[in-house]
Amino acid sequence: GGIVMNFRIIKTVIAREYLTRVKKKSFLVTTILVPIIFAATMIVVGVIMAGTKERKQDVAVVDRSGIVMSHLHDTDRLTFTDYSSENPDSVKASLSEYGKDVLVVVSPLDSAKKTVSVQTYSKDPLGVEFTTGLADKANDAVEEYRVQQYGIDNLSKIMDEVKADVKVTEYTMDDEGNETISESGIYMIISMLLGIIIWMFIMMFGGQVMSSVIEEKTSRVVEVLISSVKAIDLMFGKIIGVALVALTQFFLWIILTGVLVSVATSFVGKDMFAQMAGNPEMMAQTMGVTPDQMQALGGATATLSSAADSTSVVAGEPDEMSVIVGTLVNIPWVKLIVSFLIYFILGYLLYASMFAAVGSAVENEGDSQQLQMPLTIPLMIAYFIILVAFQNPDSSVVVWGSMIPFTSPIVMLARIPYGVPMWQLVVSIALLLVTFVGCAWLSAKIYKVGILMFGKKSTFKDLWKWLRMK
Repeated sequence: GGIVMNFRIIKTVIAREYLTRVKKKSFLVTTILVPIIFAATMIVVGVIMAGTKERKQDVAVVDRSGIVMSHLHDTDRLTFTDYSSENPDSVKASLSEYGKDVLVVVSPLDSAKKTVSVQTYSKDPLGVEFTTGLADKANDAVEEYRVQQYGIDNLSKIMDEVKADVKVTEYTMDDEGNETISESGIYMIISMLLGIIIWMFIMMFGGQVMSSVIEEKTSRVVEVLISSVKAIDLMFGKIIGVALVALTQFFLWIILTGVLVSVATSFVGKDMFAQMAGNPEMMAQTMGVTPDQMQALGGATATLSSAADSTSVVAGEPDEMSVIVGTLVNIPWVKLIVSFLIYFILGYLLYASMFAAVGSAVENEGDSQQLQMPLTIPLMIAYFIILVAFQNPDSSVVVWGSMIPFTSPIVMLARIPYGVPMWQLVVSIALLLVTFVGCAWLSAKIYKVGILMFGKKSTFKDLWKWLRMK
């Protein structure tokens, strides 16, 4: 028959779902453990980062060019010793006897190409930092040598004076022509975060809805329930129940993580975090991004630190701190938060109803893989579109991604900080709503039949057959 929901029953199902889940040991354990693990990971990573700084290396240098050694200065981690008068092979053979970890050999100057080549020999791999640092020093040496070949007086002074550091300040104009300062790095961080939160939520809790359906189906509880409750009421009760549990857990996580991190900082001490803040590369490693990506973001982070010490501001050039505050003020927060909630709820309902249908059609998690594919692919695509959105928030891929219901909850949020015409937002939400209603209706039909099917593996063909049942 038609699909009509009974909200009284749905409420009962929600309450049952919610209470059975929240009372489970596993709920308590994950609620407490996740923030602890998260905080612990942050602290451990911090300690490791601080610890990696410690590995000191003694470097023996055989410089046959005569120009590089003078550029190799000792640091707190590296000490360079000049062995240029010795034969590199004999130094190589007795590195450990000399008490050295690394041998650096610089070739004689190639007078035609005016350059040198450098080899390093060590027992343990050296890591990128060492080699890039070494390459930089060698490049400096060669550049200096080439400059000297021209024999121009004061050239190095001239070169220093020639070097420039141009800053770009972005202004965004609205329709009335009012200008607002903007900082794309901040837009990027905010939109990335919102998109990823929704993405994680759908993936994690959509999966939970599915396993909860499978669990009830295999335990045959469903047969008893279905006799007294309509399938669609059961399905929606489940979806909403899981979402409420998820939100409860979410809030508890946020609170607990906050408490733990603040307790940890008072123990571990501010100095470690200060050290990290002062060292963007370390932060980058902690966050698992490359320093280059960090640099792109780091408009935002670097400017925070430089804002503190850039007292000399060129006339008419806004100081960085005001740029950042200005950007944060100019983000359409109300629009963003309201949209976040709408997309969050609709996106979750859309996917959860499809996950529930898949759960009803299979008997164990293993069989669900094939049927889950059509659900996980659009989610992955949405994730990749967000990455495009930063380089080009108005590209057609991004605009379409923010309209198509299966990717819009994730993509549209990444677009909103950059400004989205109201009609696009309305169309996108309307499409999402209609698709959700349609999918929920189809899912409920599959669910109704699937939930009582036992003893065979369902395929797409079966699902199609169930959809056509009256």
